[in-house]
Amino acid sequence: MTFRAPLRDLTLALQTAGHPALVAAGFPELDENTVAAILEAAGAFTEEQLAPLNRKGDQVGARYENGAVVSAPGFAAAYQAFVAGGWNSLSADPEHGGQGLTKAMELAVFEMIQAANMAFGLCPMLTQAAIEALALHGDERQKRLVLPKLVSGEWTGTMNLTEPQAGSDLAAVTTRAEPDGKGGYRLTGQKIFITWGDHDAAENICHLVLARLPDSPPGVKGISLFLATKRLVDDEGQLGAANDLRAGSIEHKLGIHGSPTCVMLFEGAQAELVGEVNNGIAHMFVMMNAARLQVGVQGVAIAERAFQQALAFSQERKQGRAVWSAEYPAPLYGHPDVRRSLLLMKAKIEAARAICMTTGVLADQANLAPTEAERTTARQRQELLTPIAKAWSTDIGVEVASMGLQIHGGMGFIEETGAAQHYRDARIAPIYEGTNGIQAIDLVGRKVPMEGGGVMDALCAEMHATVAELKGSAALASVGARLEVAVAALERATDWVLNNKGPNALAGATAYLKLAGDVIGGWMLARQALATAQGADDWSKSKSALARIYASQVLAQASGLADGVVEGAADLEAVGAEALGA
Repeated sequence: MTFRAPLRDLTLALQTAGHPALVAAGFPELDENTVAAILEAAGAFTEEQLAPLNRKGDQVGARYENGAVVSAPGFAAAYQAFVAGGWNSLSADPEHGGQGLTKAMELAVFEMIQAANMAFGLCPMLTQAAIEALALHGDERQKRLVLPKLVSGEWTGTMNLTEPQAGSDLAAVTTRAEPDGKGGYRLTGQKIFITWGDHDAAENICHLVLARLPDSPPGVKGISLFLATKRLVDDEGQLGAANDLRAGSIEHKLGIHGSPTCVMLFEGAQAELVGEVNNGIAHMFVMMNAARLQVGVQGVAIAERAFQQALAFSQERKQGRAVWSAEYPAPLYGHPDVRRSLLLMKAKIEAARAICMTTGVLADQANLAPTEAERTTARQRQELLTPIAKAWSTDIGVEVASMGLQIHGGMGFIEETGAAQHYRDARIAPIYEGTNGIQAIDLVGRKVPMEGGGVMDALCAEMHATVAELKGSAALASVGARLEVAVAALERATDWVLNNKGPNALAGATAYLKLAGDVIGGWMLARQALATAQGADDWSKSKSALARIYASQVLAQASGLADGVVEGAADLEAVGAEALGA
């Protein structure tokens, strides 16, 4: 099944997120037509060059041969076309060779890339994160020699955190960095799960690596960030000999087979310090936060791809008698439960897309708003939404891919249809770049308490304002009624989280994140319905139907979710592992 870029839906998501006002205020060289042309060109590239490689990437995958990684069939050539098209440099600073466009536009383009070919999209996604880290914390040499190559896409970037004994617990990192006596360092250690850690698609790879200096304190306070390139780079930017680092193997995974996930061995590799000594975790979090929003977009993307295939299959596959006609055999789409599933899939995709695109616009506003107060407000809301964008959207990706497989029935369980690949590919997104459980902990432990809960309170106030607008619309009054109850449930859960620290808040963290995502996503979906309410075409009319479906199927459950948040941790503390295993 071919992929079709969802240009109209992406444009609506950007518009309701405030992107046109952002462009008008801070990007005089952009206008609505230019934005549309860029998105259209990106859609054509992803449809024509990346989507056809997705199936082969899954079936053949990347290969480890003679100590090096060979990209999946067609991936290296597609990457060169990606670079030649300028798609890697969209939002980067023109000072480093970037195009200076909005972060939100980059996210919209990357959604199409990830939907067309998620395994391919991981390579430039990690490069984007490396660009942000070096732009903020790199020294003059790194910005002069390395950053422009990353921005252009001539070189790619990786993130090296995880070790066999140190997954989410980075305090356990043991990779060593020894001063070389010449102003540089030598790295020794092993990193695992390194996405696109080695490949043949670009001439150099820039590894950003967490490691410890000999005299560093224990724990996360003793970790520094280093840059080690696959091939050494001299002071003129010319490539030299191979560095003392290599891929020891690639992992055999459930999905994303076209993305080489490497075990990386640093064997005295030459490296440079990035930023400040012993402040590596803070510097790496620049990469991680950028990647977390991109991973949220991945969740939207894989859900979109799975939905498109399921929708097409539901119109092609004929089974049983239709309910709304006498047709027999009728397409699956003629059955109410199948149609309900498809509408719910679509509604959740658009809600997740709206959260991610809004977070992208907020990232732009945090840098570009005219006053410090406006920049602070945008940054705080961006920080609040980032764990929701990552976790809720990737959970939606898995859920929608699973529903898509269900619509295929037994044919979905057979690899030949391709539905299984989307489900397998989707499953990694809730795990990497900080598991969704960690995102939930971050949300209740750090983000909700910002300004004494004031950031979430302000967001809830805006949602209540939308409720009043919805109640004034005959077509959307029911959405307003359910959203009002859902926002009240979120406020109740928020108050409880703020007043119950430690195990009690942590026990309800995942339920709280789901509740927040459900309610905020429903609010944004309702805003889209309001924005298209006057449209007479079928696409516009469908937005109100999607908001109503979402309200009845998702928002109606908000009070129950809030009950789960406030349940506390007593039962979790009381039940030991031996009781479960008896």
